[in-house]
Amino acid sequence: MQRRVKEGLALLDEAMVAVATDELSPQVTGLIYCSAIGACRSVWELRRAHEWTAALSDWCERQPDLVPYRGECLVYRAEILQLRGAWGDALEEVQRARERIARGSDREADAAALYRKGEVHRLRGELAHAEEAYRDASRLGREPQPGLALLRLAQGDAEAAAAALRRALAEAGHGLGRARLLPALVEVALELGEVEEAKRACAELEAVATDAGTDVLDTLVAQARGAVELAAGDAQAALPLLRTAFEGWEAMEAPYEAARVRVLRGLACRALGDHDSAALELDGARATFDRLGAAPDAARVDALSGSRRPRAAHGLTPRELEVLAQVATGRTNRAIAGELFISEKTVARHVSNIFSKLGLSSRAAATAYAYEHDLVDPLA
Repeated sequence: MQRRVKEGLALLDEAMVAVATDELSPQVTGLIYCSAIGACRSVWELRRAHEWTAALSDWCERQPDLVPYRGECLVYRAEILQLRGAWGDALEEVQRARERIARGSDREADAAALYRKGEVHRLRGELAHAEEAYRDASRLGREPQPGLALLRLAQGDAEAAAAALRRALAEAGHGLGRARLLPALVEVALELGEVEEAKRACAELEAVATDAGTDVLDTLVAQARGAVELAAGDAQAALPLLRTAFEGWEAMEAPYEAARVRVLRGLACRALGDHDSAALELDGARATFDRLGAAPDAARVDALSGSRRPRAAHGLTPRELEVLAQVATGRTNRAIAGELFISEKTVARHVSNIFSKLGLSSRAAATAYAYEHDLVDPLA
């Protein structure tokens, strides 16, 4: 399969070269963009999917009459924004996508938008909103797993989560379609103490990843294997796997996933008696969860650390904190927009809000404030 995937991606590269020449009709161009991005997502080739989604976004702005492509484009953008930790912006893109889709009749795209909405709400701990979104997506024909199962896990019902994932896997057939379910089953099985089931799910995920040969699947395998080794009592074997997973998520600019791996690394260090390193890993993860607004994960780290930190009184939103951190590095609004995958106008609005909330009037003052109040991740 790996050879076929690489050959297919090479053909897609050729097709996208033709698209870049602007020699095709808008209808054909839109179809190629959406087909190429969909194909990349199906084989977990996120780098190309990210690049082509950005290109599709620019193209859609020049094609205001092609409503279906604009809606589907925004759903893809929301997925990328979620991965990169811009959760508020992802929800805004979902809303815009649904408004565009409503002008057409694309139930599949609408269901995908609703599922993405559920994912962001779940990660932020807004569980009632997440369940509503998953159910709405299901009514439109979208499989709500693994999101709904992970919601049940967050609600403390790991048995229901496991049953849902086993059912979904029984219907998923073979190959890449199972890859989006298997990491969740590993997590849920370990929560239930079913280490052998987690090992089987991990082995299957590894087989799929070996066939596909994409970085994101390799990273998921490293994370799953590390979690299984840790649960099986071999923290020494878990650490290098978790280091590989952390570096993989960092390379993909996926802060939430990277922070989750840091929690596992912290637990592994603690199991080996290295309490200083454990504290550093957990503190680093906690800082990221705070910045993203991942309330359930932040609370879990507090419980693991035996602490209940007071929330900051600066009043900045998670997204504003992220922009402030970028300002503190000396980046311009344009550079921040490129880094965070948002418009320059949106960056300017965030900067204005930051100045207003903090009572500041310059970027230099904002930078000083960020460092004085420990709002800049030293590892970023």
